[in-house]
Amino acid sequence: MVVQHNMQAANANRMLNITTGAQSKSTEKLSSGYRINRAADDAAGLSISEKMRKQIKGLDKASSNAEDGVSSVQTAEGALTEVHSMLQRMNELAVQASNGTNSNTDRSAIQDEISQLTTEIDRVAETTKFNETYLLKGGNGTKDVYMNGHDAGLKGTLTDNATTATFKVAAGALDAGKSVTIGGKDYTIGGTEAEAKALITKAAGDGAKADASITIDGTTYTYKTKTNKWVDKDDKEVTDIENKVKKGSTVKYGSDSVTVLNDNKTTGIDDANSSVISAAKAVELMTNELTAANNIGATKNPATVTADAAGYTADNGIEFTIGKGTAEVADKLSFSLHVGSDADMTNKITVGIETMNSSYLGIKGLNVNDDSGIAGTYAIDAISDALQKVSEQRSSLGAVQNRLEHTIDNLDNVVENTTTAESRIRDTDMASEMVNYSKNNILAQAGQSMLAQANQSNQGVLSLLQ
Repeated sequence: MVVQHNMQAANANRMLNITTGAQSKSTEKLSSGYRINRAADDAAGLSISEKMRKQIKGLDKASSNAEDGVSSVQTAEGALTEVHSMLQRMNELAVQASNGTNSNTDRSAIQDEISQLTTEIDRVAETTKFNETYLLKGGNGTKDVYMNGHDAGLKGTLTDNATTATFKVAAGALDAGKSVTIGGKDYTIGGTEAEAKALITKAAGDGAKADASITIDGTTYTYKTKTNKWVDKDDKEVTDIENKVKKGSTVKYGSDSVTVLNDNKTTGIDDANSSVISAAKAVELMTNELTAANNIGATKNPATVTADAAGYTADNGIEFTIGKGTAEVADKLSFSLHVGSDADMTNKITVGIETMNSSYLGIKGLNVNDDSGIAGTYAIDAISDALQKVSEQRSSLGAVQNRLEHTIDNLDNVVENTTTAESRIRDTDMASEMVNYSKNNILAQAGQSMLAQANQSNQGVLSLLQ
């Protein structure tokens, strides 16, 4: 028997310390809810958990970024909804101004409203912002925007390219006797005496087969097959029929008609009838109307219209080259939304918004206040182009918004699943840990009891001292 070393007590004390330590850790896990409270608890698990936490927090913020992006896109698209409404109203006003029943006062009132709407479109573009970012104002720097090419309502074929356009008048369209509408006015292409006499020759050729009739200045003459002679309505022979054709005369044969241009002033316009013009004059008038129609919205460089140097020919028609007008506007606003937890550039979604002011839309300085209503007619095409530009921008924004909404759904799904995986590593299994806690609690009580018993074992030495 010894008293210096009570090994039973030492053993009981050691086991009690182990149990107490385990009980302390179990208590910590139950009270914190985490299985890993320090690196020593699970070094590898802590490393994996922290990596997952980085991804989860990054994805949470990425989802928030995407939601902010949706809000900014909705702000811009909402403003463009009003721009669309204003353009639709301007279109109504332009159609109204095109009507010939309007007085100058009427068109002046229409112009006042169009001017106010144009100013409001500019104000919306200038002031619409999200979180201090102006959305419809454009970005830094400037660029030139080309207006669309227009045919001024003329009959022909328009080909619109990036910086130029071409307008082709078909062969035969400006031949003598043809009707053509230019600037809302109807004209007849006047011919020469030779062209009028050619109709007489043509009728005579047909008359050799069957009687053929022509009309010269309202008088009808018939070519008789039996005699191969021209006769008048009284059946009297006419020997000098071609001499009846002079300046101003109108010769009709079947569906063909030629009015000889009486142009002593060499203006290309008939002296007695201003609706009869030469083909060259028609080309000149077409050039003027094409220039007017294509200059709408051109606030920097005006449009230029050039006709073929050779002029109109019956075989080839004529082609006009249109140098499209330009307007100087701000560059497109571009910003990127970061929608991922990594630094990968594929995690960025770029949003681009053009400046939606009247200059970019091609309606700056739009004027419908003229005497004829032609300005209003040309304005309809310009407003149609503006509507198309706004529609394209809204469509682009809508596509981005739909993409962002799918992005948000995907991010939230990844966050949920990654959080589940991180929870399995980091969180305490409360049921399992309660079993450990109860076990350790019982062991601690047993240890304390055994330690007390071990401490009593040395009391037997005292009996030897009695």
